[in-house]
Amino acid sequence: MMETERIVLPPPDPLDLPLRAVELGCTGRWELLNVPGAPESTLPHGLPPCAPDLQQEAEQLFLSSPAWLPLHGVEHSARKWQRKMDPWSLLATLGAPVPSDLQAQRHPTTGQILGYKEVLLENTNLSATTSLSLRRPPGPVSQSLWGNPTQYPFWPGGMDEPTITDLSTREEAEEEIDFEKDLLTVPPGFKKGVDFAPQDHPAPAPGLLSLSRLLEPLDLGGGDEDESEAVGQPGGPRRDTVSASPCSAPLARASSLENLVLQEASTAVAPPEPPKPPPQEQWAIPVDVTSPVDDFYRLIPQPAFRWAFEPDVFQKQAILHLERHDSVFVAAHTSAGKTVVAEYAIALAQKHMTRTIYTSPIKALSNQKFRDFRNTFGDVGLLTGDVQLHPEASCLIMTTEILRSMLYSGSDVIRDLEWVIFDEVHYINDAERGVVWEEVLIMLPDHVSIILLSATVPNALEFADWIGRLKRRQIYVISTVARPVPLEHHLFTGNSPKTQGELFLLLDSRGTFHTKGYYAAVEARKERMSKHAQTFGAKQPTHQGGPAQDRGVYLSLLASLRTRAQLPVVVFTFSRGRCDEQASGLTSLDLTTSSEKSEIHLFLQRCLARLRGSDRQLPQVLHMSELLHRGLGVHHSGILPILKEIVEMLFSRGLVKVLFATETFAMGVNMPARTVVFDSTRKHDGSTFRDLLPGEYVQMAGRAGRRGLDPTGTVILLCKGRVPEMADLHRMMMGKPSQLQSQFRLTYTMILNLLRVDALRVEDMMKRSFSEFPSRKDSKAHEQTLAELTKRLGALEEPDVTGQLVDLPDYYSYGEELTETRSLIQRRIIESVNGLKSLSAGRVVIVKNQKHHNALGVILQVSSSSTSRVFTTLVLCDKPMSEDPQERGPASPSVPYPDDLVGFRLFLPEGPCGHTVAKLQPGDVAAITTKVLRLNGEKILEDFSKRQQPKFKKEPPSAATTTAVQELLRLAQAHPAGPPTLDPVNDLQLKDVSVVEAGLRVRKLEELIRGAQCVHSPRFPAQYLKLRERMQIQEEMERLRFLLSDQSLLLLPEYHQRVEVLRTLGYVDEVGTVKLAGRVACAMSSHELLLTELMFDNALSALRPEEIAALLSGLVCQSPGDPSDQLPSTLKQGVERVRAVAKRIGEVQVACGLNQTVEEFVGELNFGLVEVVYEWARGMPFSELAGLSGTPEGLVVRCIQRLAEMCRSLRGAARLVGEPVLGAKMETAATLLRRDIVFAASLYTQ
Repeated sequence: MMETERIVLPPPDPLDLPLRAVELGCTGRWELLNVPGAPESTLPHGLPPCAPDLQQEAEQLFLSSPAWLPLHGVEHSARKWQRKMDPWSLLATLGAPVPSDLQAQRHPTTGQILGYKEVLLENTNLSATTSLSLRRPPGPVSQSLWGNPTQYPFWPGGMDEPTITDLSTREEAEEEIDFEKDLLTVPPGFKKGVDFAPQDHPAPAPGLLSLSRLLEPLDLGGGDEDESEAVGQPGGPRRDTVSASPCSAPLARASSLENLVLQEASTAVAPPEPPKPPPQEQWAIPVDVTSPVDDFYRLIPQPAFRWAFEPDVFQKQAILHLERHDSVFVAAHTSAGKTVVAEYAIALAQKHMTRTIYTSPIKALSNQKFRDFRNTFGDVGLLTGDVQLHPEASCLIMTTEILRSMLYSGSDVIRDLEWVIFDEVHYINDAERGVVWEEVLIMLPDHVSIILLSATVPNALEFADWIGRLKRRQIYVISTVARPVPLEHHLFTGNSPKTQGELFLLLDSRGTFHTKGYYAAVEARKERMSKHAQTFGAKQPTHQGGPAQDRGVYLSLLASLRTRAQLPVVVFTFSRGRCDEQASGLTSLDLTTSSEKSEIHLFLQRCLARLRGSDRQLPQVLHMSELLHRGLGVHHSGILPILKEIVEMLFSRGLVKVLFATETFAMGVNMPARTVVFDSTRKHDGSTFRDLLPGEYVQMAGRAGRRGLDPTGTVILLCKGRVPEMADLHRMMMGKPSQLQSQFRLTYTMILNLLRVDALRVEDMMKRSFSEFPSRKDSKAHEQTLAELTKRLGALEEPDVTGQLVDLPDYYSYGEELTETRSLIQRRIIESVNGLKSLSAGRVVIVKNQKHHNALGVILQVSSSSTSRVFTTLVLCDKPMSEDPQERGPASPSVPYPDDLVGFRLFLPEGPCGHTVAKLQPGDVAAITTKVLRLNGEKILEDFSKRQQPKFKKEPPSAATTTAVQELLRLAQAHPAGPPTLDPVNDLQLKDVSVVEAGLRVRKLEELIRGAQCVHSPRFPAQYLKLRERMQIQEEMERLRFLLSDQSLLLLPEYHQRVEVLRTLGYVDEVGTVKLAGRVACAMSSHELLLTELMFDNALSALRPEEIAALLSGLVCQSPGDPSDQLPSTLKQGVERVRAVAKRIGEVQVACGLNQTVEEFVGELNFGLVEVVYEWARGMPFSELAGLSGTPEGLVVRCIQRLAEMCRSLRGAARLVGEPVLGAKMETAATLLRRDIVFAASLYTQ
């Protein structure tokens, strides 16, 4: 082996050593580094380093270089953590529910246990997401109050809840089908079917008579024993055939076959007797409040609650029914004491250890009732949109919308509920929110009793009857007779200290209207106008005057009231601006003493101490404080909520002497005054100016008169301009208040909440609404009538439609269609201008109604009213042989032949010709002839009316009457089929397509009727009567089935259209199952479609919380306006995007057939407060917001409060859909909004 030679290298040169000299900064120091490629200096060279764009880096790495992705080596690119297996965890599952239980069997006398029996349990596998039963287990504690949108509601009371037994019975009935008896012979939707019954007799040849059929009812006698035995047997075929025939009665022996046929044909079938109506169910029971309740304390020795005063009779009656757990409807006058009934129900629930819910229409009333009931009972809670106090209390006060949400979400509070008190039920007339009351009343479970409190309404019994039928329980209606404090109504025409005594009594406390006082007011006003003309010329003021005149009027009025000790006073003004102007104009008026000023000052300081410093210096706060110190107050929606509460509390203490308020102050607020003043009797209802309705006037005037303090209340109407008309005043003061009317409408929230529950249908909700009550209240009677008609139809003999009578059904249908088509043409003629012109005096017409059948008549006089026209007509008739119309006997039913149907077959008197004068409606005129008679209608009418008197009854008719009757009789004899009639197209120039087509159809039907073969059969009359009776019964049954079906619902077409909208947008699938988007929409309180679309379009996720809040303000703001031009570009783009989404939804609605246009739907959005909300969410003080918008402060606060509620509902929806980022932003937005004076705690809750 060769040895490797070692190579000896020379020593390295210093320049070849791997060393680099590096300058250390700017110090001048150097360092040698044994690092190849080291930099020459530590100072940076060139531009500073920057991180690459993450988006570009991701695109280059993952999108531009797909080869980098390990397509075939996924296992190397993913990291896995091995999980420790625990097979024992599979065994720790909840046990299945026990299907049975052991029930002890005891001796009936001693109670000794004799044994045990296994009993099967029902409803053992129920949950809040699968069942509507109260037996389902409660949900989580965190959801016990508000429920969950995914939970089912409890079964509504009044609906028949199917039990397991019913379901199993129904399934067995569906499975057990008898293929011999239960098969249908007529397919659903068809009018005819196949008759599988065996035919005993062969069909005769066309045109021939069936001898076997004719001879069948005859008892020929001499039959063999087998036949007699068959007849005697209970189920023999011979007996069935004979008993089924209506001609089974023994007939007289006929001498010939022809006589037999004629005898059968002349046998008239008696008209069907109408079924007896079932007994009326009485659900609304009026209670007599005039009779005293002397045995009250004997019936209730230990009342659940006692008052310091003796309850009135109507209150005692209501308490007696509450003790029996009855539902009551108390419709009492204002200030009569309806709250006493509510207080006793709350006390009764506390005694029974159950719960009560008190609902009110407005949030302010809820806060006031919370303070009153908490001071009385203590255990009271409050639930509003932004406040939740003591939710575990036995009495919960809330708005009706919150109760509806709890019912739909299956809140467990409903389990313990005994009473629901609806205050101010007449608020159901509200067009926007009235539907909420109907939904809640329909959805309440059966174990909950109802207490309805309302002002006096004229249809209280009808409304209570609807609720009674709805809940299948009796409702006791208790109404007061009169006000506890009577009212006196006056007119005031003064405007200066000299005329402050011009107060004229118009309606006294006994309800007498004084026309003398009205004319005195008119004269006083006229005298002042004449003095004005003498001083300033003849020009009259065309308006009611400005602030200066108002100040003079109010100064003179208040001076007069102060002199007569008729303060405090509430002045109702129907404008927020006029309220502020009138209060601000009374700068020289001071109505408080020094002690009262001190008390007002201390109360203001204590209430305003909770506000931050800048909020205490708001212009509205300072202005209101100055007014309150002088005993004046202002109350309307533009005032800050805390200031409104201060005004209410000071007014209830008697420290506010004059309060200028709008109509909302009269809604349920129990704060009566000595006097009520109406600034005007006209108001703007959103669309036009109109007079006050009687119900509105009574609601506001009812604030006059304090019970126990004032003998009478004073109501004053100011006459600044002219005095209102007497008829208008009489109608406003003494007219009936508005009836309770249904405002039921379909909403997407209602539809989705019901569609997600299989057992509930939207059709059932519509059936039970108050709007459907008039047509649905007789459902039981319709069902009973339908059953009786079905039984009668089964007992009728089938008409013979074989042989020559084969076209008898077609002949009947042609005749009915011809009559209906002619009626349609006649209606169009009557509605046309030319048709009405032709119906003038002297025109000969054909009359057809219940009294006259195709009788000729001549029009004597035409009178038109506001609703319809009436034609006074001379009509031919039979001369009555008997004076008593009941002795003439019923007319036999006629059989129409082709001449009767095609023509009119005019009536001809059988004996002496008679005549009568009848007042005809347009529908009584069957045809208008071309004949016109010249006559004197007034003379004929005078003669006929004279002969109606007993002493002139036997006088002969006048010559004019005789001539007209003879002329009509001559026309009837000359034209048996009727005189020529006016052609609607050629003579009357009716060019409508429907009229032309109807005329062509009439001609076609007349040809078909003339060609019918059945009329030549001798059996035609009898068989036609049988067929007509059967068809009339079937038509009546079809009408009743339609009334009982869903197809008769008024809102059914709109329901289908809204479901189609939901299906198009992807909220429900083809079979109606609610999808994820639909469940998200259920969690929204308003604008459910728009909010859900914005969420699913990710239109909100990229925005900051304050920007989201600003955009959503367009959905809750009530004051119209456009966004400011100073908005950031992000908000401008957001506004356009929200409008684009709303436009898309509106287009879908229009495409599905809804009446609301796209512009109307988008117009519901008001973005006038976007900038205000944006700056508020960014932290701007409230004092600086006033310069950003001209909207009153109270409306701004209301908008922000509603916006915070919407943010919370969006937060819940975001969590439901799995969007934690959006949910966090919504939580932040709600937190940013909830601060300072906007969310200051209510004074009533402290």
